[in-house]
Amino acid sequence: MRPVKAALWGFGAMGSGIAKILLERTGIEVIGACDTDQSKIGRSIYELLETPRDERPDALITSDIDALLQTKPLDICIIATNSFVKDVYPKIEKAVKYSVNVLTIAEEMAWPWAQEPELSAKMDALAQEHSVSILGTGINPGMMMDLLAVFLTGCMTSVEHVECERVNSLSPFGKAVMVEQGIGITPKAFEEGVQDGSLAGHVGFAESAGMIANALHFDIDEINQQMKPIITDVDRKSAHGFAKKGQVAGVNMTAQAGNVLEEKISLLHPQQIEPHLAGVQTGDYVRLRGTPPVSMAIKPEVDGGLGTIAMACNMLPFVVAATPGLKSMLDMPVPRCVMGDYRNIAFKGELDA
Repeated sequence: MRPVKAALWGFGAMGSGIAKILLERTGIEVIGACDTDQSKIGRSIYELLETPRDERPDALITSDIDALLQTKPLDICIIATNSFVKDVYPKIEKAVKYSVNVLTIAEEMAWPWAQEPELSAKMDALAQEHSVSILGTGINPGMMMDLLAVFLTGCMTSVEHVECERVNSLSPFGKAVMVEQGIGITPKAFEEGVQDGSLAGHVGFAESAGMIANALHFDIDEINQQMKPIITDVDRKSAHGFAKKGQVAGVNMTAQAGNVLEEKISLLHPQQIEPHLAGVQTGDYVRLRGTPPVSMAIKPEVDGGLGTIAMACNMLPFVVAATPGLKSMLDMPVPRCVMGDYRNIAFKGELDA
């Protein structure tokens, strides 16, 4: 049986990381990647990733996404470029029109109905028309501040309030995230960016709250979000970001979701580059008020870069196997590390037939 065939759209920090892990897995073949970096065009992904090709067909970086998507057979395209639904939608639309399943790590795609219901309806209809599925996932949103909390409520008889906190490092992420967080800018520029909307900070609070509320049937009327700079007292440098003493090294994001009567969801998310230089200990926390109360702590944090890469790689065969339409993590099987042959998941229906 042929391997599951995947293409990558975006070969930056996350895209190349996803490719590297997929090359280590069984039953899947990366046929190539599309990127805008001219220094990568025409080069082999094996060369760029310093991974032995052995007997596998070569896979090149191209700037021509249409040529890549026209490859037959092609089971799935992993899109690792944008953060927002409106920005990634044209790419999803293009891939789906070639009858290719889509998995994206665009944060807003974890629950696109939260802020883009009309585009969500279009994606769902388009996916069903072309008999493919679309999934947005990642470490956050997609796992640590939403799906994990939903999972833990399974041992409760009632839930009154959900609080998720993630204290994490931004160091593994690429240049796009550094720009979104305002890494390396002045406090004044940060405040201006918050006021004019040019700084995104953490992308995904509305999506995490939407996923939790949908799963637990919480009545949510509004989401309030706060965004404050984390100013560093020492110079900090990561692979893709740099902040001098007195500049912005991260963002402290908080949000509350509920209705006129009560708050139902609280989200706390301070994130910064090289947090250890400020004596900050990372961690993931879920606190559930209800019967019985549940409190979970993971220390240190689940690595944001590797976690996002892992979620994409591990959910990939399930996206190929899914029924057509726009999906969320609530629609998918329980995430797990896929150590076996991808074909046994992706093509299970064919095997059973």
